[in-house]
Amino acid sequence: MQSYRIEQSHSSPKKIFWINSVYQKKIRALRTIWQGLSGNARGSVWLLTGGLCATIMITGIKFVGQRLPVIEILFFRQMFVFLFLGPVIVREFPAAFRTKRLKMHVSRCAVSIVAMTTGFTAIIHLPLAEATSISFSRALFATLLAVLILKEFVDMRRWIATFVGFFGVLIIVRPSPDEIDFYALLAIFSAALVACNLIMTKTLAATESPKTIMAYHAGILTIAYSLPTWWLWVQPTLLEISYIVGIALLMSIVQYCMIKGYKEAQASAAQPLEYVRLLYAAGIGFLVFNEIPTIWTWTGAVLIISSSLYTIKRNTMKVDSK
Repeated sequence: MQSYRIEQSHSSPKKIFWINSVYQKKIRALRTIWQGLSGNARGSVWLLTGGLCATIMITGIKFVGQRLPVIEILFFRQMFVFLFLGPVIVREFPAAFRTKRLKMHVSRCAVSIVAMTTGFTAIIHLPLAEATSISFSRALFATLLAVLILKEFVDMRRWIATFVGFFGVLIIVRPSPDEIDFYALLAIFSAALVACNLIMTKTLAATESPKTIMAYHAGILTIAYSLPTWWLWVQPTLLEISYIVGIALLMSIVQYCMIKGYKEAQASAAQPLEYVRLLYAAGIGFLVFNEIPTIWTWTGAVLIISSSLYTIKRNTMKVDSK
């Protein structure tokens, strides 16, 4: 009996070493395969993973939003963002907050607050596929705002594509004199504000460092959401706290995947993959919430995505011709 135990104790380290060796070989093999892929292929994997994580994240928002106020969810979200950026802000303080465009930073934060509040509210109350489809219209609003604010030139073909995309939004919402979906209107309003935020970020980036832009955004939004949260506070359960932590972690993963994806892949190859999120949203919406997208949602989504992809293609052609 004693000899058996001695043999067993000698064999255990060998077994662990063998398992570790096999594991290392598989990791090396996967790394070789990964490095053998083209930049576009690697970027696609990152972007598809990021899109899936983003869809799972909004599913979590939809869950916790059934009981917790939207403002409280956003407060926790911003608190985690601020904590993640905390070391950078402390290291760069006070340089991170040095700016000559304080009004622009505050204006951008105000737009972000309304955009996120309306967007999260729409996500909670609309089917996932419908909310996701409408969110794609931000590219169309960006075209309009680029003309109005940045004075960019848009040719007739891009104008036609933009109007086709907005027609797709109307098909999804299907407004009528008798009934208008309030939450669909919130989703459209949020998409317009997200586009406005992108334009403002582009304007700020011309003179401000990324650290300054992020520091002001994280700080102002955390303070802004903390005040109403104090009045609207609902004690979250342990399950809801786990969802909130998961949402914060997924948000970081999404940002990392998107950065890696756009770094690896060409923009023309990367942009269309964003629209795969509609398939994720339709699948998760059906499996988790028993939501079945209507023919109107699919038809409108096709028009929005087609017009957005055409606009991206025209933008790429314009850049290449310079």
